[in-house]
Amino acid sequence: MAEPITPQPSSSYPQSAQQASANEQQSAPLPALLLGTFTPKMDAKGRVALPARFRQILNGTFVLSRGQERCIYLLPADEFRRMALKIQQAPLGNKAARDYLRVFLSGAVEETTDNQGRVVIPPMLRTYAKLDKQVAVIGVGTRAEIWDLQTWNEYLAGQEEGYSELADDVLTQVSW
Repeated sequence: MAEPITPQPSSSYPQSAQQASANEQQSAPLPALLLGTFTPKMDAKGRVALPARFRQILNGTFVLSRGQERCIYLLPADEFRRMALKIQQAPLGNKAARDYLRVFLSGAVEETTDNQGRVVIPPMLRTYAKLDKQVAVIGVGTRAEIWDLQTWNEYLAGQEEGYSELADDVLTQVSW
């Protein structure tokens, strides 16, 4: 039986590792993105209803952890593990990495939603994010964030002013 013919690159030059990596990333399926802003109420037991689309993407177990700017990160379990492993690659002698890892991991908890699509936010994380009854659940791509609604609105108002400048700073670092 004849061996299958493997297509060769059209160029006679070998692909660089960077090009090969970029090609692999382009062909790999992209994860579903968590998008949008939702404003559910938190009940007295600290339960917040997650949007149906978020529950579908999170598919079971996820992790809640301290986020930046006093929000709570809600990450798919796989994404949380990927982030934690990446941070742990920093040298043990790097005090900033040790400090960040301690705060990030010590405040993390695995959770699932109940039958009504609600997640219980532990008291420690509610205190950290200064959550009241009104919360904002926002999609940020591979993670969601849970904010106190008033804090989120103030943060967003402050960011909207310089949104164009942020785009100039961030998008120039992205290779399209």
